[in-house]
Amino acid sequence: MVLVIEGLFPFASPDGWRKMFAQLLTLSAGQIRFFGLFSIICGLVMIWWIAP
Repeated sequence: MVLVIEGLFPFASPDGWRKMFAQLLTLSAGQIRFFGLFSIICGLVMIWWIAP
C-alpha cells in the first residue's frame, strides 16, 4: 500500500516530483528529521483515528 501511495506522485507529475526532490536535497538534517517526525505523528494519528 505504501508503494502504491508513493508511486502516485511521480506517476502523475514527474517534473513536479523531480523539483520537489531537488528541494529536499537542499534541506538541513534537522529539517529532514522534523518532517520525518511530523510524518510519523500524522501516520500514528491516522491509524488511531481509523482503527480505534
